[in-house]
Amino acid sequence: MILIGLGSNIPGPWGSPRQTVERALRELNRFPLRLKCASARLITKPFGVLNQPDFVNAVAVIETALAPEALMAKLHLLERAAGRRRKKRWGARCLDLDLLDYHGLMRFGAETTLKPIRLPHPGLSLRSFVLEPIAEIAPKWLHPNLHLSAAQLLKRLR
Repeated sequence: MILIGLGSNIPGPWGSPRQTVERALRELNRFPLRLKCASARLITKPFGVLNQPDFVNAVAVIETALAPEALMAKLHLLERAAGRRRKKRWGARCLDLDLLDYHGLMRFGAETTLKPIRLPHPGLSLRSFVLEPIAEIAPKWLHPNLHLSAAQLLKRLR
């Protein structure tokens, strides 16, 4: 299972944050990606930098034959098309696409000469705004390293 986290909290070329997330979901269903399902859209408080607008968040399950690095490159292209410019960590953004899990693969960032990809996403188990949607659409999913479901990880957070 490939899990993608989506978030937006400022308008951009694709419209309002909600419109941007909806457009991003459509883009995740264009070759070579196939959208299998998506969670409800959540309105959540910012994480990290708190002085910014609330986010629209969702999680999608996709299928693709792309390797993790190629998938990340595709996600970054979609972010740029939606107006994302990486300026400040955890700052406001038109679109944020995170590769949360890639078929349970565990990587710690040193296996490739391209930009290192850490899998699963290092903040996955600490962020209710991705765990709640995962629990909704993939209740049998288990964190590859912790071997806990999203519901179990949410319970630990609370």
